[in-house]
Amino acid sequence: MTDPIETSAQPPIAEAHVRLAKRGAAELTRLTSEPLTPGLHLVATPIGNLGDITLRALAVLARADVIYCEDTRHSLTLMTHFGITTHLKPYHEHNAERERPKILAELARGRAVALISDAGTPLISDPGFKLAREAILEGHHVESLPGPSAALVALTVAGLPTDAFHFAGFLPPRQAARRARIAELAAVKATLILYEAPSRMAEALADLAHVLGPRPAAVARELTKRFETVERGSLAELSARYASQETIRGEFVIVVGAAVAGDVSDDEIIAALTAALKSMTLRDAARMVADQLGVPKSRVYDIGIGIK
Repeated sequence: MTDPIETSAQPPIAEAHVRLAKRGAAELTRLTSEPLTPGLHLVATPIGNLGDITLRALAVLARADVIYCEDTRHSLTLMTHFGITTHLKPYHEHNAERERPKILAELARGRAVALISDAGTPLISDPGFKLAREAILEGHHVESLPGPSAALVALTVAGLPTDAFHFAGFLPPRQAARRARIAELAAVKATLILYEAPSRMAEALADLAHVLGPRPAAVARELTKRFETVERGSLAELSARYASQETIRGEFVIVVGAAVAGDVSDDEIIAALTAALKSMTLRDAARMVADQLGVPKSRVYDIGIGIK
């Protein structure tokens, strides 16, 4: 007679799911049973997948006296999904100057105010910065709840260096200003993260390729959503792909690798030098651009003579 074989006590999948749900519910109950500290609570919300919201974010949104958001209709979808009935009020770039004093007055009365954006972390490319700054200056409690951020999601999935990165937000809509801004960013020795509207994707990628040269890059579209895509390649390759598309839809993040000294193109030097020459002599501009891009000063100076 053989001894019975011992098996590991692994619970069935269904039982594991029930246990997880109970523990999550218990933690949410604990969080919501505690009083919410009066002050301004900056709450990150999902950028697409509603499952990315944190338990702590739900607890704050449920207990806040009021929630300020960019678009009440958009945010109502999130609140309805999780059964949150806290009153929503609009706070966006068009009414910020009018509403900010009212919010500060609410904070002065000891109310707990939550601030969310349409998606992601508040204050990142939205008007919440001035509100948070003034709340801090007036001595109110300001707390940030970490969570989703399209910039960081794109950075980590791009396959480009993450040890140093620079978030530059949206590029200017007009080509001259856009190229000037890209020329300024050319000297940044870090991975660049940019947001862009679908209607300007082709033009933005073309200008990035023109000014920055053959840098590696990635275009992340509809992050965390059903049709998420990440395209990787050189700026020239990505520019060519989008130039051939008749219809471009979705929400985009562009990630661009930092310049490598041996890969700095003449176009990149010309763009950086042209921007510098607006306020400097050729000698000073050549020295600055050479230091920024890590190329010989003589090469920059010779290109500058050609520009002159």
